[in-house]
Amino acid sequence: MAENGKNCDQRRVAMNKEQHNGNPSMNEKKRRDREERQNIVLWRQPRVTLQYFFLETLVILKEWTSKLWHRQSLVVSFLLLLAVLIATYYVEGAHQQYVQRIEKQFLLYAYWIGLGILSSVGLGTGLHTFLLYLGPHIASVTLAAYECNSVNFPEPPYPDQIICPDEEGAEGVSLWSIISKVRVEACMWGVGTAIGELPPYFMARAARLSGAEPDDEEYQEFEEMLEHAEAAQDFASRTKLAVQKLVQKVGFFGILACASIPNPLFDLAGITCGHFLVPFWTFFGATLIGKAVIKMHIQKIFVIITFSKHIVEQMVAFIGAVPGIGPSLQKPFQEYLEAQRQKLHHKNETGTPQGENWLSWLFEKLVVVMVFYFILSIINSMAQSYAKRIQQRLNPEEKTK
Repeated sequence: MAENGKNCDQRRVAMNKEQHNGNPSMNEKKRRDREERQNIVLWRQPRVTLQYFFLETLVILKEWTSKLWHRQSLVVSFLLLLAVLIATYYVEGAHQQYVQRIEKQFLLYAYWIGLGILSSVGLGTGLHTFLLYLGPHIASVTLAAYECNSVNFPEPPYPDQIICPDEEGAEGVSLWSIISKVRVEACMWGVGTAIGELPPYFMARAARLSGAEPDDEEYQEFEEMLEHAEAAQDFASRTKLAVQKLVQKVGFFGILACASIPNPLFDLAGITCGHFLVPFWTFFGATLIGKAVIKMHIQKIFVIITFSKHIVEQMVAFIGAVPGIGPSLQKPFQEYLEAQRQKLHHKNETGTPQGENWLSWLFEKLVVVMVFYFILSIINSMAQSYAKRIQQRLNPEEKTK
């Protein structure tokens, strides 16, 4: 079966080569269409971009409504289950203590899984939620653990707010205790990133089974890469080919290796697995273990070591040693760390130092800017998708070639 699949791929690549070689004007038209779509962005064509964005939203809603209409039994079952859950949630009784506990855990898991999905699902530019949310959370827990000499923070307010317990832990703080404290949040975020890698896999698998070419730029680049594999010279192309060959030849452990390290080319692994019809559980199982267990522990250990007490003190001292501007740069960091210590020990009622305000304000604005750019990229991406629909409607032969 694997040999047959390989032969089918060779025939398909040969057909694509014939089409491309036989009709160079089609390639040129595709290139012009792609450039035209890439110019549809808010800062160049705001009116057209917003118009196409809303039209694409309506098209997507129509498609999903049609799908749900054809699955009425599933929709009815979901609504009945939702009604039972709502009744259970609002009806008073002895079960409410369990409901509140389940609600708390569910919201915690859903929050971190959702952030993980946003990080890797491929909406717009992707939202770097590790840098914006999970990384700072792990850093805060690390700093608090060394200051409090314990990880037994009172719950509530943890995890919304971290304060030191009234009594310090007799056992002290270790790397493993901090890892254990943030394990749930980190693993749920890793599960979300694994779920976010599924769309490229399903898209490529559906395209291979149906024989149709999907409306996806990355998949088209993947097919072009297969066609020109022998002529690849630049480093980026060779790296992509190496990832594709590793996943194709090694299978589960190749996928696991790609998912276990920070890898911006992992979308290519998902497309490769879908294209070569790798079983779903082989792909998702390796991705889940790699991202939610192995990679997540690597990232956690890196952040915890970076923000351990002696490393932070050395970094602040190093900033102060910079000639000329060192002391002025060092002061806001020292004030910020002191403000965090006061917060942990309930000593922040008298006000907060200016250093904390300055650094907190800067980080908050950074988060706002990145989220705003993420939303803009989604609007641009959806507007370009609608533009591609128009181009294919005007040139239906492109959709089949």
